[in-house]
Formats: sequence, C-alpha cells, structure tokens
Amino acid sequence: MQILEDSFGRRFSYLRLSITDACNFSCQYCLPNGYCRTGAPAPLTPNETSNLVAAFAELGTWKVRLTGGEPTLRRDLLEIVDRVVTTPGVRRVALSTNGYRLRELARPLFDAGVRGLNTSVDSLDRAKFFEITGVDKLPDVLEGIDAAFDVGFEHVKVNAVLLAGLNDTELDRFSDWVRTRPITVRFIELMPTASNQDLFKRRHARADAIRARLLTQGWAPRMRSEGDGPAEEFTHPEYVGRIGIIAPYSKEFCKTCNRLRVTSQGALRLCLFAKGEVTLRDLLREPLQREELKARLIELLATKEVSHYLPEGKYGNTGTFSAIGG
Repeated sequence: MQILEDSFGRRFSYLRLSITDACNFSCQYCLPNGYCRTGAPAPLTPNETSNLVAAFAELGTWKVRLTGGEPTLRRDLLEIVDRVVTTPGVRRVALSTNGYRLRELARPLFDAGVRGLNTSVDSLDRAKFFEITGVDKLPDVLEGIDAAFDVGFEHVKVNAVLLAGLNDTELDRFSDWVRTRPITVRFIELMPTASNQDLFKRRHARADAIRARLLTQGWAPRMRSEGDGPAEEFTHPEYVGRIGIIAPYSKEFCKTCNRLRVTSQGALRLCLFAKGEVTLRDLLREPLQREELKARLIELLATKEVSHYLPEGKYGNTGTFSAIGG
C-alpha cells in the first residue's frame, strides 16, 4: 500500500481538515476584529469531504480532526461527521471547537462517532476569558465540557494560548481544575501571523517557565503514543488530568510531525507556516478521481521541508489561524 511519507521519513497518519473559516469568537490572537465574510469560495461540500478523506485514508491516514474556524457553525456538521467516521481506514475522528455549542451538541457528536474533543479555554477567569475571546461565554463553555463527559467522552483536551500578562499566571488554577477531571490542558505558545505582529511582540511568552514549574511540582513527562501531536504532556500521581505545552520554538518541534492540513476550500498546506498552499478541489468531485488525487498528494509531500522557520522570523503566508484550521 502506498503511504504518505516525506523525504525525511516522517509518516502522516493525521489530517486536520477545516470545514469553515468562519468563527463567532473574536480572539485577540486570531480574529480581534471578528470574522469578516470574504469573497472566497464556499467550503467543501460533504461529498467533496468524503472524497478527500477517502484518498487520505487509502494512503495510511487514520486520524481525522475536523476544525475551523468554528466547525459547529456548519449546519451539516453531523452529516460531515457521519461521512468521515464511516470512511474505511479511519479509526479516530476528533473535533476542535470553541465550546460555544458543545452543551447542545455533545450528545449528537458522540452518537455520530466523534471520540476526541479539543476545546479552547484561554482562561478560567471569566473577565480574562472575555478580554481574550471577545465573548462572555466561559460558563457556557465549561458546561459544554461537563456535558461531554456526561454523554460518554472519556477525555477532553483543552487549549489555552499563552499570553504574557493575561493568562500566564494561571497554571495553578488550571492544575486544580484537572485534579479530579480527565482533562489535558495544553498551554500553546503564541505564534506569529501576518495579522498579529503587534500582539505577538507584546504578549509572546515562552513555555519554558511552565515546563520548569511543572517539573518542580512533581509532574513528569508522559511517553508519546501513536498518533500524538506535538504537545509535550506531563502527568502527576495525584492528578487525574494532565498538563501539556505546545512550544513551536523548541529545537525538535518538527521532528515528529505527523499531520497535514487542508483548508475549508480544499487546499493542502504542508505546514502551518508554509509559504503557500495547493488546491485539491479540482480532484474532489468524483471518486473516479481518487488515484489522481493520491498521486498529487504523494507528489506534493515530496516537497515538504524538514522544519518551519519561525526562529528566523519566517511564518509563511499565514494570515489568520481561522483560515487554515489552526
């Protein structure tokens, strides 16, 4: 069987598929002025999504994460989930969400076959959450996470973008939260884009301080499992949950890269910080195009570089994370 492998021997078992670039939050680091509808083509249809995921699965991709923007804004979300879940070769389907609708959608998503959830919670302080996201919805998001556990999700991952002077002192608060809950909180270093340069200069905080505090408090690094992303996770014998960090400036961040991204309009991005993207949409109309689609994916993957170039101040043509699936 052909597999997706780059010239550095990395295999790509994980697809992050954006199904919309729209979002109803106004996070400082992504859409500080809110989402503005553009003249871009409509997002992929459920049928196009099916053809895309089937091609990836036939090349060894077994984990698919549906993301955005905010994927729960799609009215046909459950149809898309059903098509992805039932694709031969796909073993795990996950969803990234801001949690705005999780309370009402937890049951339908679980019943449809979603087994992994990532929810953004940038602060456990309601006022700071509002300052960072532009919406006063922290109680709703936390109720959504509780609802996810109630319906059968065994574990939830929570992402918090680390922002100096805003939430970089909340480690103890998040630790207390996961003491009795099967939640993994991952602190993500703020990453630069073309639209957040001023914020990056003011708010960028390295994750090293979080790592150092975890180690002094008795947390220990957890061994990586198959399909894991770039997070470095820590466990503690007295805590049910985990704490993690995602540090893109770390020396070997790209060494274990196993994911590819496709935008909501069907363009492949070989890296979050790639200089460009290549459309696949012309090969998503019919299943009969699948062999040609797989050949294009293999050809493009051969051009993937060994690493991003963030330390050199290069972040590709990334505009906003909502446009490329985060």
